[in-house]
Amino acid sequence: MPETLTVPRGSDFAPLARQVRDSGLLDRRRGYYTLSIGLNLLGTAAIWIALAMLGDTWWQLLLAVPAAVLSARTGFLGHDSGHRQIARTARANRLLGLLLGNVMLGMSRGWWVDKHNRHHAHPNHVGKDPDVGAGALVWTPEQAGERRGATAWLARHQAALFFPMLLLEGLSLQITSVLDLRNRAGRERLVEGSLLAVHAIGYPVLAFAVLTPLQAVAFMALHQALFGLHLGCAFAPNHKGMEMPGEEEDWDHLRRQVLTSRNVRGGPVTDWLLGGLNYQIEHHLLPGIPRPNLRRAQPLVREHCARLGLPYAETGPLDSYALALGHLRAVGEPLRRQGQEEAVPRG
Repeated sequence: MPETLTVPRGSDFAPLARQVRDSGLLDRRRGYYTLSIGLNLLGTAAIWIALAMLGDTWWQLLLAVPAAVLSARTGFLGHDSGHRQIARTARANRLLGLLLGNVMLGMSRGWWVDKHNRHHAHPNHVGKDPDVGAGALVWTPEQAGERRGATAWLARHQAALFFPMLLLEGLSLQITSVLDLRNRAGRERLVEGSLLAVHAIGYPVLAFAVLTPLQAVAFMALHQALFGLHLGCAFAPNHKGMEMPGEEEDWDHLRRQVLTSRNVRGGPVTDWLLGGLNYQIEHHLLPGIPRPNLRRAQPLVREHCARLGLPYAETGPLDSYALALGHLRAVGEPLRRQGQEEAVPRG
């Protein structure tokens, strides 16, 4: 069954929505997702079998690389289930999300869906989008101006520290998921907490069963670091450095999604590495489109934006990271100047 689109009559988005719906691009891609999930599960199992077969050798750590890549695939599939792209019913998508997120990654589906829905509703809108809320990083000069002490130093150097900090992203997602359980309703808390516990216990037990204790710790640390880096690199270029609506601004759906999003050019390899999130504009406009249909939707969206004179941001992979880091650097610039002024001796 195709995803239902609710579009206000007379909006600039309505003609595009009709065109996409009539083209069949919202239809489920069961074969694609069945194959993707099946290969992902088989690949993950193969990693652990290979670890056991290799025996006592530090060469086992090399398998942390494909393990991290497969974990990122798991995250992308969980993302798609959260948008109900995979299965026909909400229940089936939820069960997939619990398996892929809670059990396999130790990341709460309920926490992520709530956070991600708020991001999609108001991307890059400070005060509404949790992805640009002040945290380890700051996204606006106002947020940077509130930093003091060690957090001010971090904000000054956040562009240089961005990729190293991503090495902790996998661990951060797991900790945040556990802390968020207190915000879940009773039954949901029990289900999500139990499945998070399955991962928290099963993952190290499996590692210590096939590796020596020291190798198990090293493998888990490397696996989680590379997973966080890979996942962060897929999300980093999407909105950073793009338009940020003012507190009182309320754009329509088309402009809210297009002006705040950036696409990353590339072919099948880029699509695979970034989990289809390189079609960020299409994904934000039509979040129910199955991932393999995003590439086919792109010409329709680009042409529609051109007809309206609406900027359509698209750049290469390296340039996308440069723009994101440039934004982080610009936000921290006033703090760097302040630090330099304070360092100059007065006399």
